[in-house]
Amino acid sequence: MYKKLFVYTVIFLLIDQLSKGLINIYMNLNQSIEIIPNFLSLTYVHNTGAAFSILEGAKWFFIIMAMIVLNVIYLFFIKDKNLKNGEIILYSLLLSGILGNLIDRIVYGYVIDFIDVNIFNFAIFNLADSFIVIAVILLIIIGGKNARDNSGNK
Repeated sequence: MYKKLFVYTVIFLLIDQLSKGLINIYMNLNQSIEIIPNFLSLTYVHNTGAAFSILEGAKWFFIIMAMIVLNVIYLFFIKDKNLKNGEIILYSLLLSGILGNLIDRIVYGYVIDFIDVNIFNFAIFNLADSFIVIAVILLIIIGGKNARDNSGNK
């Protein structure tokens, strides 16, 4: 199980870092390329905060929090657990997302964001952010389903 978790995490992490590297190489800071008119653009920005630039400039806070969260996830949700294949993939997405943004903060001092959904002035984000959101939502759904199944309310 741990080997699968490691391999999937590395694959997702490489996809995240490759996407950010390509943006960094081929786009200028604050450059925007429209992909789907009035809906989706690639917009290269540096984010020193969290979503919507919350806590902007708090690099060390985010680095320390990421390390704590990685340890909590491992100790309470992965270690000594018998995870199913779907859960392994979801935890790999979660870990790789956290690690991807952590690497950016350590190496650059900011996170490279580039996915710009042009509705409701939504925050520009990256694949690591997407991995985290998808994993958390699906893990909550699975957790809720498992809780219902274990209580006898099927």
